[in-house]
Order: sequence, then C-alpha cells, then structure tokens
Amino acid sequence: MIVLHLTLKRKWFDMIFSGEKREEYREIKPYWNTRLLNRHYDAVKFRNGYSKDAPWMQVKLTRILNNLGNIEWGAQEGKGVYILRLGAILEFGNIRQHEGAKNNEKGGE
Repeated sequence: MIVLHLTLKRKWFDMIFSGEKREEYREIKPYWNTRLLNRHYDAVKFRNGYSKDAPWMQVKLTRILNNLGNIEWGAQEGKGVYILRLGAILEFGNIRQHEGAKNNEKGGE
C-alpha cells in the first residue's frame, strides 16, 4: 500500500475522524505538484502533531482532483486547490476515548 503522510491541525483532524469532512486540501504550489501530480496513493496517514504519540489515522484515498474546495473545510474562496477525496478510515491510534470513532470499526491504541 502506498501511503501519503500529512500533518493536520486539530480542527481538521477531528472533522475527518468524525466523518464530517470528506476532503483534505493542499495549495497548488511546486511542492505539492511534485508530491501529488502523476502519482498514485492508496491511503493518507494523517497525524495531529509531531510527537511520537500524536493521534493518527490512516484513511483510504479515493481520488485527487484540482478544483475549488469547500470554504467551511479550509479552502480559500475562489482559489483552486488539490482536493484529496477521502474514503473509510482504515485504522487509527493514540485517539483519546472521548473522541470516539463515529463510523469506525478498526483501530487501536
């Protein structure tokens, strides 16, 4: 499985984990062009922070698009972004109990 590793702010991490947010955005810049264009990824491993015990989840990546994103999910109005369309959460770890998995069956801490 080919996995793209990304770090997220808590707000976006929690929204993806709860199932509320089904897309993640990255700016159209040379750095992301290199990492996303003409590449295939099966999943995205999101981390909330850089510590060794930071919360993480691995999510199926269904598609990468170039379009306008949802402003409520962090995209800038009128500015094109890379849209990472997300599927099911495949696994997760270091998630505190009160953050519980809404529709998740796999996981572990």
